[in-house]
Amino acid sequence: MESPLNATSPFFLLLFLLLTLLQVPTPCISDPNPLQDFCIPPSPAGKSPGCKDVSAVVSDDFFFDGLAKEGNTNNSFGVGLTQASVVEFPGLNTLGMAIVRIDLAPGGLNPPHSHPRGSELVMVVEGTVLVGFVSTDNVLYQKVAKRGELVIVPKGLVHFQKNMGKGKAVAVAVFDSQFPGVVSSPLSLFRTEPAMDSQLLAKAFRVDGEVISGLLSNFGN
Repeated sequence: MESPLNATSPFFLLLFLLLTLLQVPTPCISDPNPLQDFCIPPSPAGKSPGCKDVSAVVSDDFFFDGLAKEGNTNNSFGVGLTQASVVEFPGLNTLGMAIVRIDLAPGGLNPPHSHPRGSELVMVVEGTVLVGFVSTDNVLYQKVAKRGELVIVPKGLVHFQKNMGKGKAVAVAVFDSQFPGVVSSPLSLFRTEPAMDSQLLAKAFRVDGEVISGLLSNFGN
């Protein structure tokens, strides 16, 4: 069987099309349009200001092979995330896009989280994945997607992905921002520094303080 992550497969061709469509000019794009062809940061981490001199730019600056490697799902959530934002792939600088590979073990979950600076287009590459998000009206929208199917998650909304199949699942998410950011819902409440007041959380969740203490302990606080 042809690997779904083969660069010549229909799914990578579809992914290429998605990336191309994200570059169509739109007044709603998250990042500002560049004023030059490209701007490769002088620092590998992509955090230094300015651009490399064009004479120093090489083809490898526009290449990233990280998504070809399977993510490590050996953790409590059963999810492995391989990111390609401007930090990992400096060639994305000023281009207004990022991408992440999501590997999910059977039953694996990418826990509820949000991206404050980017919308997310999820394409399932292998397996069956439940993708859901919650609107600001607290309405849950969710859909089970199979290989080659797409789900869009609007910018800033809490969302998740869960493997619904018996085998592993792989999805690829494309963002309309070079650095969309991520806010983990569980970690932002139960793993802050310093720890959030347990009585505050108990009142917010309408539970006994011992329940919150247990949650804080589970997340290392």
